[in-house]
Amino acid sequence: MTDTGSCGIPGGQYPSDCEVLEGLRKRALAHTEQAEHGYVWRNCLPLAKEIRLLLLDVDGVLTDGSIVYGNSGTELKTFNIKDGFGIRLLREAGVEVGIITARRSEAVERRAQDLKLAHLYQGVGNKIEAFSEILTAQKLIPQQVAYMGDDWLDLPLLSRVGLAVTVADAVAEVKAVAHYVTRREGGKGAVRELCELIIEAKGQREELLTRYLR
Repeated sequence: MTDTGSCGIPGGQYPSDCEVLEGLRKRALAHTEQAEHGYVWRNCLPLAKEIRLLLLDVDGVLTDGSIVYGNSGTELKTFNIKDGFGIRLLREAGVEVGIITARRSEAVERRAQDLKLAHLYQGVGNKIEAFSEILTAQKLIPQQVAYMGDDWLDLPLLSRVGLAVTVADAVAEVKAVAHYVTRREGGKGAVRELCELIIEAKGQREELLTRYLR
């Protein structure tokens, strides 16, 4: 009997488009499964499964922490395209994303608009107040929220959320309270790594990957 695979058609001398795409999908998934995720990653999956909202700091998380001023005094920031695509995937998986940051920047506002973020809080001195406001408005509990920060200002919020995450180059005090520390540094794919953790926890990695292989 000829093995038709998931394409539902007999294999011939040349593979069909369906068979080619199926092969690509299997190789991509196999590569993902072979990735060396350690005990901490696996231990965080039950926490990540409950997440309905991801909140992010900006400097040192969505960026590498550098601040550049143009000749006119405008503040410039560099964002990572992989982080942006990770946020898009996470939104497709049904998880909203927002920003809570102590600084104000037109660049951050533009980035939030580009990514269609659900929440944007800038110039926030007390992040707990913004967090409480979001919980009330969205009817969420802390266990349904993940937060990623990298410095002391983030400690109060990191200690309250269901999934506390920080970046590889965060300060030691933040790493000490985080459930998960990314392998990547801030502004260099750390947010994408967190998005992938949540997507995997929700069992949606294969479905999302398949969409992009069609």
